[in-house]
Amino acid sequence: MNDAPIIYGLETYIKKNYAPFSMPGHKRGRAFQDELTTLILNGDITEVDGLDNLQNPQGIIREALDKLSECYGSYKSYFLVNGSTSGNLTMIFSSFNEGDKVLVERNCHKSIFNGILVRKLKPVYIKNEISSKLGAPLGIDFKHFLEIINNEKDIKGIILTYPNYFGIGLDISRIITECRSRSIKVLIDGAHGAHFGFHNELPESAVKLGADMVVMSAHKTLPSLTQTAYLHINNEIDKEKVEFYLSTFMSTSPSYLFMATLDYSRAFLQEKAEGAYEKLIRRIERINEIIDKVDGIDFIDNNKLEDKWIYDPTRIVISINEGYKNIDLVEYFLNNGVQAEMAIGRATVLIPTPFNSEEDFERLENALLKLRVDKEEAIVKSYDLDIEDGELIDPIIVMNNEAEFIDIINSVGKIAKEHIVPYPPGVPLILMGEKITKGKINKLLELLNDNIECIGVNNNKIKILKETEE
Repeated sequence: MNDAPIIYGLETYIKKNYAPFSMPGHKRGRAFQDELTTLILNGDITEVDGLDNLQNPQGIIREALDKLSECYGSYKSYFLVNGSTSGNLTMIFSSFNEGDKVLVERNCHKSIFNGILVRKLKPVYIKNEISSKLGAPLGIDFKHFLEIINNEKDIKGIILTYPNYFGIGLDISRIITECRSRSIKVLIDGAHGAHFGFHNELPESAVKLGADMVVMSAHKTLPSLTQTAYLHINNEIDKEKVEFYLSTFMSTSPSYLFMATLDYSRAFLQEKAEGAYEKLIRRIERINEIIDKVDGIDFIDNNKLEDKWIYDPTRIVISINEGYKNIDLVEYFLNNGVQAEMAIGRATVLIPTPFNSEEDFERLENALLKLRVDKEEAIVKSYDLDIEDGELIDPIIVMNNEAEFIDIINSVGKIAKEHIVPYPPGVPLILMGEKITKGKINKLLELLNDNIECIGVNNNKIKILKETEE
């Protein structure tokens, strides 16, 4: 159908038949049996007699939500049909009031930052530890976290990612213990951890670890359609407030296709997860054995991380070793019939699930065995972004005032209107609302001189808060 661009684009892409090591978790419908696929497509209907209402579940949806809560061990769980974004917004709005001070890690998802902005909160950013091997963040700096909560006495909550895109995160049980003793709410963006806790080699679920609220993107790792997610609440969270904001941020015409696959994912976890993840983890170990034999690349696993980090063994994270050219592995894999999820810094991420076929893994193995990475004579720099931060002003002030572009060299002392983000490592060097320091400008110029892409920089100009005339 050439006259329908999206249909044509999908048809063209599907014909290429890449081995799917990217989201969603159902791997182009392989998770669904034929009869279920037919049922789902015929089930694209709205609220009719006998099918209940997500905004006021009393029948089959309520039964499904009860089973979901039982599955994860939460106080109460909810389906999200507007993606994890709606859950992140619900967490923020139901947990905090305007003006509250909250801790946030610097590489949080933009929906978290947007929620903080719209709720008019006062963010305090926690530094990340950067892996020179990956050229990307591992997770928050625990020492910096302790320093902040010991010095700041009016913090109402903390918002963390567990795990990140690499399947890595700090052991949040320590953070939860510290926060609970100070009555600080713990909200977790667990978008990549919906499968955690369902095999003894997987990290524990943030719900079981006692976080107050957790959002999970079911579609990332489970057999659920894109845009589907879960929200779990624990402890003494105000359920009525949560449900009010859920109804505010979610569609009043929820997709029964989405809800059906969310329910299907829960059933999979309860009935088949242990055996499925056992098989998947062992298969990935065989992939890592091949990676280990290829010059110039390496893989990440628990044995290569300090004990303070957790790692998802269902991820495949390939890094280009220092001393070798940092090639575009995503493009290389595409040319060999494999769709990777993403690349950042010196790392490439693939997301296998139990629904990848043996043919997928064999195609990946063949691509790895043919891979050649040339040595590089130049010294590979490690981009340390641990530079003294500038003063942060209220982000709502930044949003409500005009911007102007200014040469980088003239921006010291100005207020950044948007994030400045180098890749690698993908962590903001300068935050929106931050007063720009000389140290950060010197680092930015160094990065640009080394041809590092910096989002937020255009023709050596950056966007700052326009100064008003007195």
